[in-house]
Amino acid sequence: MTGTLPSDALVFFGATGDLAYKQIFPALQAMVARGTLTMPVIGVAKSGWTVDQLRARARASLTGHGGVDEAAFAALSAQLSYVDGDYNDPATFTALKAALGTAQRPLHYLAIPPSLFGTVTQHLAQSGCADGARIVVEKPFGRDLASARALNETIHQVFAEDRVFRIDHYLGKEAVQNLLYLRFANGVLEPLLNRDHVQSIQITMAESFGVAGRGTFYEEAGAIRDVVQNHMLQVVGLLLMEAPAQGGQEAIRDGVARLFKSIRTLAPADVVRGQMSDYHQERGVAPDSTVETFAALRFHVDSWRWADVPVNVRVGKELPVTCTAVTIQFRGPPQDVFGAAPALNLLRLQLTPGVQVTLGLNTKKPGAGMTGEAAQLVLHRQDWDGLAPYERLLGDALAGDATLFAREDEVEEAWRIVDPILGPVVPVSPYPPGTWGPPESDTLIGPDGPWLAVQPDLGGTGATPPIPPRPAPHGSDANPLPAVPATLAGRVGE
Repeated sequence: MTGTLPSDALVFFGATGDLAYKQIFPALQAMVARGTLTMPVIGVAKSGWTVDQLRARARASLTGHGGVDEAAFAALSAQLSYVDGDYNDPATFTALKAALGTAQRPLHYLAIPPSLFGTVTQHLAQSGCADGARIVVEKPFGRDLASARALNETIHQVFAEDRVFRIDHYLGKEAVQNLLYLRFANGVLEPLLNRDHVQSIQITMAESFGVAGRGTFYEEAGAIRDVVQNHMLQVVGLLLMEAPAQGGQEAIRDGVARLFKSIRTLAPADVVRGQMSDYHQERGVAPDSTVETFAALRFHVDSWRWADVPVNVRVGKELPVTCTAVTIQFRGPPQDVFGAAPALNLLRLQLTPGVQVTLGLNTKKPGAGMTGEAAQLVLHRQDWDGLAPYERLLGDALAGDATLFAREDEVEEAWRIVDPILGPVVPVSPYPPGTWGPPESDTLIGPDGPWLAVQPDLGGTGATPPIPPRPAPHGSDANPLPAVPATLAGRVGE
């Protein structure tokens, strides 16, 4: 057992791959600069490279992703070593054991395809490299419920659950963690977040770009496997879970797992699948592919707190903006005292880009008569906290803190929720790039619509477009109320 003792070496498989180039080397340099990474770092891959070539790759990575901190890079280079070899060859792991030297509690980070997880874990065990070790595995963790269960069984042959860290970089984002803090650190909000006061919830993860040359990967994944089963369901879990019962790293994971158990398994009627009209032009995409690049889903939570509150989620590529936001729409007053009041009672949490918390209320318009107008109060705005998701998560894994990592039961429940609607169960509908997906998504949301306007905002007036007062034309998310003057935008916490 590793207990709570920190790891004393970091091994990352896939050291010459794309993920290491874009994410891992920048995270490692940042950790060295902060003084949180002082141990040996061993890269493993099959590229026929030397350690000097890996260091050159690391410098190129940093040059293109945030810049080189010469002092930190020099320290990282001194800590960095490299083992070149095939993952199917026991000699590779014999060399790794030698490179680990006196390390007793290594952390093995598998930035490799899931198909290799079993091979690598078995060789780690046979070579003695798994003794006292922890393991970090990347998503996607399986392709469906059956494969996730099989993958768990394979890894558990070598590593007990308390030594397995399933990484989802979305959980490392400051904004996602802020969901929990906002809910449970504010007595004024928590009593309102239940079926008595909330009419509906919308979560949008919009990306203005396409699959960005990853056609081959996307053919195997699709939007539901890529971001709904993991990222979006984790957001749902943190947003709707009950307050953690006690301290410790398992309390939050217990809450998310319990919430997942209360979500109904999706049926075809709960899902709309869309495909951007230029998807087949991507390299690696089959001419007759029916893989979705857009999905709209309606989740039903059968719990005392959230019964009958629809949770509508949409994700997609080549949408009008890049922004992720949660909008909680509160129920209106029981009587319309003033007549035709603006329909703006909401709490909006912008998760990307940056963090923004906005409260939407109705106020009296200046002048004669009791005419209302919509106002939005920006309660909090934070552009960047300086701690990238992989830096945060790798640091936590090295320290043995599993709070921000998905547990076995969470992963399997998430797959259980989406399992029946994976693949071509629901027909895919085309949509033009730059729109908000196929028209069927408007039908899905039905009387709880329209889909609310989503637009990133970290400056200017401090106001994101509010709820349209009436259903907007499809594909536009248009017709917002006037933006809030800057004088009304509170900037507490900037």
